[in-house]
Amino acid sequence: MGRAVLVTGASGGIGAAIARVFARAGDAVMVHYASSAERAQEVVDDLPGVGHVMFGADLAEPEQARRLVETTAANLGGLDVVVNNAGTAAPEHAIDCSFEQWQLAWQRIVAVNLLGAAYVSHCAIPHLRERRGRIVNVGSRAAYRGMPAAPAYAASKAALHAFAQSLAVAVGGDGIAVTTVAPGVVDTGMGTPFLQGEVGEAIRGQSPFYRVATAEEVASAVLYLASPEAEFASGTVLDLNGASYLR
Repeated sequence: MGRAVLVTGASGGIGAAIARVFARAGDAVMVHYASSAERAQEVVDDLPGVGHVMFGADLAEPEQARRLVETTAANLGGLDVVVNNAGTAAPEHAIDCSFEQWQLAWQRIVAVNLLGAAYVSHCAIPHLRERRGRIVNVGSRAAYRGMPAAPAYAASKAALHAFAQSLAVAVGGDGIAVTTVAPGVVDTGMGTPFLQGEVGEAIRGQSPFYRVATAEEVASAVLYLASPEAEFASGTVLDLNGASYLR
């Protein structure tokens, strides 16, 4: 029997790829989206198998995050896996932006990338306890390497890594494993615009493979970390950056 899987931020990019790998494995997937119902519907329509659903929610709003989890459990008959993938690096907030822009960026980015994952995880844990479930977070190489043009994004991902490790200890006794995958630049979604021209050449040159990750590679790592075989990887932050940054 397939599992019930919630993927946040699944209307495109890495999230859509994650939804696809779980669906191909025979799981039923909740495709969460923030604003684009049309894109989410296209993802759902393209998933193999049956039982897939979609739900829109602003995860920066605690009650909407709670409704997402409860709707998922109700529609999929429970909850086995949560993938906290939803994230944003907008609005722009380089250090020379206005103080007003700086405040808005930090508030929004931390609210979505960190608090949203915390809200969803808290609401999901009672359901996950029933099935020795899994939480997989999508972090970032930026948590370690830094991101001067988007410091709130890097900080939120570093905090997400730390949150996941704390949670792994807190819920391990319930049989819930919590892990994180930390990609570098990925050729999809918010990563693709950085891969043009000389900037793109420089980014690809950071890896000895002279390329960046694909969304499918990230999705495959998430699928493994959510598997029964990966239980003892709980607390792990899996770097997926092609040796472009080593720690």
